[in-house]
Amino acid sequence: MRLGALEARGSRMICAVGSEDGTIQEQRSIATRGPRETIADVTAYFQDKGIEALGIASFGPVDVHKNSPTYGHILDTPKEAWQHFDLLGSIRRALHVPVGLETDMNGACLGEMTFGIAKGLDSVVYVSIGTGIGAGVAVNGSLLHGMLHPEAGHMLLRRHPRDGYEGICPFHATCFEGLASGPAIAERWGRPAEELLGDSKVWEMESHYIAQAMVNLILVMSPRIIILGGGVMKQEELFPMIRQRVKKILNEYLNTAEMLDMEHYIVPASLRGNQGILGCIELARRALVQ
Repeated sequence: MRLGALEARGSRMICAVGSEDGTIQEQRSIATRGPRETIADVTAYFQDKGIEALGIASFGPVDVHKNSPTYGHILDTPKEAWQHFDLLGSIRRALHVPVGLETDMNGACLGEMTFGIAKGLDSVVYVSIGTGIGAGVAVNGSLLHGMLHPEAGHMLLRRHPRDGYEGICPFHATCFEGLASGPAIAERWGRPAEELLGDSKVWEMESHYIAQAMVNLILVMSPRIIILGGGVMKQEELFPMIRQRVKKILNEYLNTAEMLDMEHYIVPASLRGNQGILGCIELARRALVQ
């Protein structure tokens, strides 16, 4: 079966065709512009591919509640042209195939659960730390929705004692994204993360914030694994620092097998950046069989 995948990002749309075993047969990137011209290009790409279903993992916020009158619409995004755009309906009308929809972060989480390092686990947290910070969460095998969907990038954190930076988030400065995203690192230190390799004070402070957020997720979600992706996490020196600080903050409050094996509990993303596309492949498969 040929399945379509659309990872709808704020800067680009990644379109792919693959099979249910996770094989990606072809892929193309389309710049995200205004919604009508962008979706016209996206649907034109898929028109002659012979796909039987499509999976979409979209930037948001996006309405993921199937019984909602605005199901599949982009909601109050900072990308003004996309506010309240009917993403799902526009694509359905053009392609006439079953379509599955999720958030971009839940899509990445699903990719890791289906094809990656979280395969076989029922409670998983995937966190992307890059231009923004977002999380996808699965609990008891189901991707988490509620009032909306997880917005873990905006959990509030305690400031590092030596950090005088105000925070970059315009809504709540000292949230996870406001203090630890790629733009926050660049604004605080005057250079982007990739130019700060080996600067211990930078990564000690970054690990302070990431570890706090991980402890919050551990205590609330009780995941069996936490997967960290995104551009900031390409600094591999962060992982041992985060694991050590998480253990220190928890202070032996939790005594589980996972806490005794942190190297296999807080881990890097495993699918070479394709976790979102592969999550879309699984969304398409599910849309076809439902």
